[in-house]
Amino acid sequence: MTDRYVLSHLKTVNEEAIDIVIEDGRIAKVTKAGCGQGEQVLNYSGCYVSSGWIDLHVHAFSEFEPYGDELDEIGIRQGVTTVVDAGSCGADRIRDLFLSAEESQTNLLAFLNISRIGLQRVDELSNLTWIDKHKVLEAVQNYSQKIVGLKARISHSVVQDKGIKPLHIARELSEATSLPLMVHIGSAPPDIEDIMPLLQARDVVTHYLNGKSNNLFLKSGKPREVLREAIKRGVHLDVGHGTASFSFKVAEAARRHGIGLDTISTDIYRGNRLNGPVYGMAHVLTKFLYLGYPLQEIIDAVTLHAAGWLNRPELGRIKVGDSANLTLFIVKDEPTELTDSEGEVRVAKQRLDARGVVVNGRLIEC
Repeated sequence: MTDRYVLSHLKTVNEEAIDIVIEDGRIAKVTKAGCGQGEQVLNYSGCYVSSGWIDLHVHAFSEFEPYGDELDEIGIRQGVTTVVDAGSCGADRIRDLFLSAEESQTNLLAFLNISRIGLQRVDELSNLTWIDKHKVLEAVQNYSQKIVGLKARISHSVVQDKGIKPLHIARELSEATSLPLMVHIGSAPPDIEDIMPLLQARDVVTHYLNGKSNNLFLKSGKPREVLREAIKRGVHLDVGHGTASFSFKVAEAARRHGIGLDTISTDIYRGNRLNGPVYGMAHVLTKFLYLGYPLQEIIDAVTLHAAGWLNRPELGRIKVGDSANLTLFIVKDEPTELTDSEGEVRVAKQRLDARGVVVNGRLIEC
């Protein structure tokens, strides 16, 4: 690729036809389609462009099973230029996570698991001695540019007989580090009615559309009052699809009752990438297109909203002078079978496909 090249005849999600000129890894010009000039002109007619997709919930530490994968397999090859590892590693291995990303093209940020062992085992909050405040503080200080928050998985299989105690400790660590929490919700106990009141502005509740009995919606589909109150406080809602945490019926109830999209994320790792029901970011976004969300809202959820939560606005925009950070994708008219985490199958008329990314100025095909 030359130092100056043109991505020609792209369209934005509001259907504006543009060329983007990239020079020395930065966006040099955004102009009308067909007007861009450069040493190399690449025709992307029929492709949409957005700022690079951001996945706020992945598991990118390949050494851990079952929740791990190769960074670029769940990043750039899925059309995602920035991923946020959602607590794969605690203080014991966070250095190894960041070192493992150095040879990858995908940008990596992370939530630090409050358990020092992280997902080395999947009951990481069942022993409170694994929560080491000193190590948490040390890790946050050492990687202040990479750690964006703290992760606590508050479901019965993780905390076992410790109940709500790990979340109270997480709250204390959040205050000590001035970092928000990402809280995984799932099976009770602890009860969702006890979890949600402990979340504050900028905290993230992930898996908010899960279909388990301990979820954020009543059997009638009406949102629980603890959810409405959390939204008023500024708690951020994150999809975190995963193997077991997305229900079409719950998602339909959320939309019906005006519970808006904050961020769409995959909770992707090797198993659900290869075997479903996640497969990749474009496949998850297709589910929201099927649910009737406008394309603009869907793409905002993985660009503008995610970048805003991260306090990195440059990741959520296309602006002259910024480092070139883009995703190229199509919306294809083709029947596509979609399966949620409850095993329910729906058939969409259209699907999204990622075609390429520009990350740190470099164009890479998906």
